[in-house]
Amino acid sequence: MSDTRRELGSTDDPVEDELGDAFDAIVSEGAQRLHRTWREVLTTGLAGGLEVGTGVLALLAVLAETDSHLLAGLAFSIGFIALLLARSELFTEGFLVPVTAVAAKRASGAQLAELWSGTLVANLAGGWLVMWLVVQAFPDLHATAVESAVHVVDAPLDLRSVCLAVLAGSTLTLMTRMQHGTTSDGAKIVAAVAGAFVLAGLQLFHSVLDSLLVFAALIAGAPFGYGDWLAWFWYTALGNTAGGLLVVTLLRLVRSKDLLQQERAEVDAGR
Repeated sequence: MSDTRRELGSTDDPVEDELGDAFDAIVSEGAQRLHRTWREVLTTGLAGGLEVGTGVLALLAVLAETDSHLLAGLAFSIGFIALLLARSELFTEGFLVPVTAVAAKRASGAQLAELWSGTLVANLAGGWLVMWLVVQAFPDLHATAVESAVHVVDAPLDLRSVCLAVLAGSTLTLMTRMQHGTTSDGAKIVAAVAGAFVLAGLQLFHSVLDSLLVFAALIAGAPFGYGDWLAWFWYTALGNTAGGLLVVTLLRLVRSKDLLQQERAEVDAGR
């Protein structure tokens, strides 16, 4: 809890107290993440890519056996649970928490850009490595990987594709907010399963998850190239960012306006 809030004490509204405590936790965690060294950012992001890759393996295995994207989405939750318990980081988890810390003046915009870029590159590198291992180890999954990737690379840049990307960003950011709204590990795991079900089960466009599917297909000899992936990836990453920032994070910042002002006042007073 911030010094100002300690002085003011608790309010008469327990819900507002809980929101204030969650806000303090988000700012504290965000500041810690944004003050990491480049080595810490890259290694944490690399681990995140490896763990999401495990979820993609589970997704492909279940999809190959059942031909059900909804069941495959549940299987993919293994990746989000691993991210949660191993405390690694995914690019689209970097919207609510770090942005709130920057809005509270606990870190800079340059540090946010470093976190986003370093985490995204490391996620993709770690994910590519896992997908190479998956393709070598499970030849029976090649056809499923190629079929799943075609859904991505053949998508035209239209309103539907943009909306799928925006929804993916907002879903992941909402999952992050849900996990920061509780101290229960069980509740956090439920949020991870719910997020995975919506994201992968409904085939939303996610810059990391779907990139790993495309990587698996490319390694397995898909009839398209990395240029086709990039043509899809750039607008998906932007859509994910817009969904995470505008649909979820902005609303949370507006709701926490008074708390943000208190945090900023403390920073200004300490200068």
